[in-house]
Amino acid sequence: MTVLMCPGQGAQKVGMGKDLAERFPRARETFERIDDALGLRLSRLMWEGPEAELTLTHNAQPAILAHSAAVFAVLRDRLADVAAALGHSLGEYSAYVAAGALDAAAAARLVRRRGELMLEAGARRPGTMAAVLGLDTAEVEAACVEASTGGEVAVAANLNAPDQTVISGDPAAVARAGEGCRARGAKRVLPLKVSGAFHSPLMQPAVPGLREALLAADFSEPRFPVIANASAAPVRTAAEAVAQLTAQLTAPVRWVDCVREAARLQPGAGFIELGPGNVLAGLLKRIVPGARCASLGTAADVDKFLNG
Repeated sequence: MTVLMCPGQGAQKVGMGKDLAERFPRARETFERIDDALGLRLSRLMWEGPEAELTLTHNAQPAILAHSAAVFAVLRDRLADVAAALGHSLGEYSAYVAAGALDAAAAARLVRRRGELMLEAGARRPGTMAAVLGLDTAEVEAACVEASTGGEVAVAANLNAPDQTVISGDPAAVARAGEGCRARGAKRVLPLKVSGAFHSPLMQPAVPGLREALLAADFSEPRFPVIANASAAPVRTAAEAVAQLTAQLTAPVRWVDCVREAARLQPGAGFIELGPGNVLAGLLKRIVPGARCASLGTAADVDKFLNG
């Protein structure tokens, strides 16, 4: 059995997916359908840049989803034994595409709207994020509680590995939380280049618009469970998918718990990372030591998997 993992924002880079489109007709068709659905040449931006434009939240999110969807389209007939899927933040939408709950083009429209709403929320109340390395998540959470004063908030937003947590919130509070993490023994606190305080209460203004877009989308029942970021529980219905994707905007990404739940659902399963990069494969090794994982993001990766 197989568990699918789909990457989130930050995995984008100029040139992403071009070799897939040149090598596989199904990948090329996926990119074309998404371009048509968005009414713009997203694929050209992915392949040619400029990088500064590709990195903008409302471009990066559909670009990464398109890449993951293109890989899945090529592999679909070879992935008949999928036990579950999960995705990091926007990757959760890609996971629903793989599960047949969302059409790739519809999902691309959704995540572009999601990116626009997140960008607007970030402009309304500017926030920031920072990665904390080498400190237990509970210690990071305690530092965030101490730092949240005077109406300024910091929260643990991405629980990526037992010793890697991203904090998010008002800039001054995030700075205080970072200092608190250093005082507790964190090896490093790295500011991230983001346009807002994602997965924090500062994203609340984006929630009504996202809920409206999700309710208008054509969701189907997923063919296999998708493990939700906000709850780390398997989602098996369209209604629950909408609820969890809405909650995800302001809730932390409980990635450690999500991966452990996937491993619990299907002990001994092999993991496949669909899309750009191999960040999730690296986190998997730290969460479930000994787990097998293949990162499939390039034409060469896919060819090797298909012919292996």
